[in-house]
Amino acid sequence: MKKILIAGATGAMGQKAVDLVNSLDGFEITAALAPTLTKENMTDFHLASSVHPYQTLDEIEDGVADIWIDFTLPSAVYQNVRFALEHGMRPIVGTTGLTDEQQADLVRLSEEKQVGGLIAANFGMSAVLLMKFAQEAAKYFPDVEIIEMHHGDKKDAPSGTALSTAKLIDQVRPAHETNPDETESLTGARGGDYHGIKIHSVRLPGYIAHEQVLFGGDGEALTIRQDSFDRQSFMNGVKVALEKVDGLSKLVIGLENIL
Repeated sequence: MKKILIAGATGAMGQKAVDLVNSLDGFEITAALAPTLTKENMTDFHLASSVHPYQTLDEIEDGVADIWIDFTLPSAVYQNVRFALEHGMRPIVGTTGLTDEQQADLVRLSEEKQVGGLIAANFGMSAVLLMKFAQEAAKYFPDVEIIEMHHGDKKDAPSGTALSTAKLIDQVRPAHETNPDETESLTGARGGDYHGIKIHSVRLPGYIAHEQVLFGGDGEALTIRQDSFDRQSFMNGVKVALEKVDGLSKLVIGLENIL
């Protein structure tokens, strides 16, 4: 029986992860981390009375879990994953907001500790396929922009998925900017810029997670879009990660790299 700690267990995604693990054979939630979690309110969050509730990292005891599932906040995720690796727990991370430098540091630490894990910008299969398709299309359409749309409470912008999409596109297309001489009469109107790839973030109630990648060429255009209408869709990827994380020798970036 694999022992699981869920960080962010009381949040919307954390609750989906709790329900997923509770439904799986061979896995057991033994600990949960959340600032408001106590022994008294555990059942409110679908956690058994045997689960150890923690409110801070320094409360967590050695050996309490084998796997660390993280759906917390951009401000907490780096320290959380460092803690997991340093204490021999294999991290499965869906929290976005890590910088390239932080990811590289965590990969180095995982190699040093010989603890495998996964950081995924998105656990939805449609999002992973969108990134793959966009990277292929970028070989033929270097003029590209990305629009990502999320719920109004999302803490970071752009989304990790949009930034990962831009990075994958950047790997295959030549250095290029559609209109380098343009000006903005309203600062920020053209969105963020990743090596000439414009990224636009929308935050509105009613949305969950959506992305469009728009390619333009002479006399034609191509749009690739994915929509996540329910957070439950992300659990398919988390289940895959749980099944495969034991076979990873270091921290892997991107769900597509373990499929």
